[in-house]
Amino acid sequence: MEASAPHVPPTFEQLMLPHLDAAYNLARWLLRDGPDAEDAVQEACLRAYRAFDRFRGGDGRAWLLTIVRHVCYSHLRRNRREPVAETFDDEAHGSMHDPGEANALAWHEVKSAQLRDALDRLPAEFREVIVLHELEGLAYREIAAVAEIPVGTVMSRLARARRKLQTELLALAGKEPSHGL
Repeated sequence: MEASAPHVPPTFEQLMLPHLDAAYNLARWLLRDGPDAEDAVQEACLRAYRAFDRFRGGDGRAWLLTIVRHVCYSHLRRNRREPVAETFDDEAHGSMHDPGEANALAWHEVKSAQLRDALDRLPAEFREVIVLHELEGLAYREIAAVAEIPVGTVMSRLARARRKLQTELLALAGKEPSHGL
């Protein structure tokens, strides 16, 4: 009979580092600023590291995103301000290549920019559930754990967020929303 190896619990790095992209993505959408998002993720990682002995196992991503969310909302309460507008850079956005490819790229950039603008117009609690579900792929239960709200609230908030996002996209495109929305 073989002796089984002693169970070695996973390290902080093994459990948390794979989720840094998701943490940054959530922070970026909540704070609307890249450098602030980087600072928030760094602070959240430091808090998570210090509290790692209290982590009871389970989903490391949800645990880290909960901490990121708290850091972001604390930052927003401390620094109520509007997002910084990005400047247009001719060299970065210009193209000397195939005009058809440039047109397709420009169309994609316009649609992406409209989506970002529409998401930016949503209240933070709607942006949060859209980002966590649609961009990060979290299930309703995971979002409920991160946002510390009931699953039913996640479902209704996500439905309202999608309707509001659609309304904002139509407004940005210069179209009136239909009454069926």
